[in-house]
Amino acid sequence: MEYFLRCYFEHFNALPRNSLHDRRKRRSMVDYISTLIEACSAVETDREETCRLAVLTIIRYHEEMRDSNNTVCMMGKYHNILYVAVRICYDWQLKDSGTVSLLLETIYQCEKTFERILIGAIFGNKAPHYIAGWKCDFDTQEENIRAVVYFIDKANTAGLELPFGSNEDEKLFRFIDLPIESCGKASAVKICIQLGLPNKLSIFLRFGAKILYDSTVFDYLLNRLLEFNHVYPYNLVSCLQLLLRVVPVIKVDGVSDEDDDKVLLKDVVQGKYNDLVEDGVLPLSRCGFTPPELKHLCRCCVRERLWENYQLPNGIRSLPVPESLWRYLDILED
Repeated sequence: MEYFLRCYFEHFNALPRNSLHDRRKRRSMVDYISTLIEACSAVETDREETCRLAVLTIIRYHEEMRDSNNTVCMMGKYHNILYVAVRICYDWQLKDSGTVSLLLETIYQCEKTFERILIGAIFGNKAPHYIAGWKCDFDTQEENIRAVVYFIDKANTAGLELPFGSNEDEKLFRFIDLPIESCGKASAVKICIQLGLPNKLSIFLRFGAKILYDSTVFDYLLNRLLEFNHVYPYNLVSCLQLLLRVVPVIKVDGVSDEDDDKVLLKDVVQGKYNDLVEDGVLPLSRCGFTPPELKHLCRCCVRERLWENYQLPNGIRSLPVPESLWRYLDILED
């Protein structure tokens, strides 16, 4: 497999620098390499290994071109070829998490973002062209979402964490939590909340996406709900309900995690969001009026342990708990 690809790369080197800018050209290359995988696997009888070798060969080629340019990625076709590998991984459903994680890490080293994978799933497959000037490698929004789920799962399985920020304030983030550069460095979760997309928010939260430990998410959503004067949109209420399933109590501006006095949270809620409490949109047990339910606290604790071990959501079904609790732990019901 590697030999055939190396022969192909000799021809590829002579192509123009922008030869893979067009999505159709990338798709043509994907089809060609998929044909090679099909042919080689017919002889070697192991499609998984053949696909893995194809992806690794593409990664090595990118690294060789980068090293020949003083370890700086030349971008253009030399970088876009990585998105050919992205499509191959998804099309063939490559199971080797280590190889998929290496591909994601290689992309991140050059771009410092995964917006080319995430934006299409959030906004639709036409949006990337207007936002960032490139066309999505997946045909429909549904396919984009399935691809994101695939890469989140592989990144979690491999325990992938990548640095983001300046040298003084650099932190490690998981794939799903990394800020998206072209969206004001907001995370996928924040964007879904701002747009009112509960179905996509549910996917990200199930796989362990964090709310990044600040109060702006809840403050933004609660203030948006207040704007509708007691006639609340279903999508925003659904987003709030999903968020309430993954935190013990809400986080609002003026109340930190270190505050032991829950009366402070109650006072803030009464002063700013009392209408939401009276209308039943904001449960009493999530905003300091009454203690959270023990069942809910256990869910938060179990999910936190699973998150620490990169086991969300797949590890839920391996827990020694009744099957009736699986959907509850997986925040699919309350």
